[in-house]
Amino acid sequence: MVKIIDTLLGKSASHADDEYMELDLASYEEHGGGPALLVKIATISDLKDTPRVKDEVYSGNIVIVDISRLKMDKISYERVLKDLKEVAKDVNGDIIGLGDQRYVVLTPMSVKISRDKIGG
Repeated sequence: MVKIIDTLLGKSASHADDEYMELDLASYEEHGGGPALLVKIATISDLKDTPRVKDEVYSGNIVIVDISRLKMDKISYERVLKDLKEVAKDVNGDIIGLGDQRYVVLTPMSVKISRDKIGG
């Protein structure tokens, strides 16, 4: 009870600094481990580029894919999108097209993409 009154009246303010201790943040940081999640950038020009993108998503990374070069060939474009959608479904991840379908973002299971836009 005395401590509470002293604290309210400001008498124990000088002891407040003594109650804190310095922490060595290095002991809380990761030691030698890399990041758990990476954001990778890829370009798909044709079907043969798709397996590398799939491998990255299966490894748990987010991949931003430039598919603008496929726009000229509608059959390849649709086939690649179908493959990427299947990968997102396989890993229980997410997929979304950006920039008039110029880019596709694929995410692993632990990451979902919000469809709500921020700003105008």
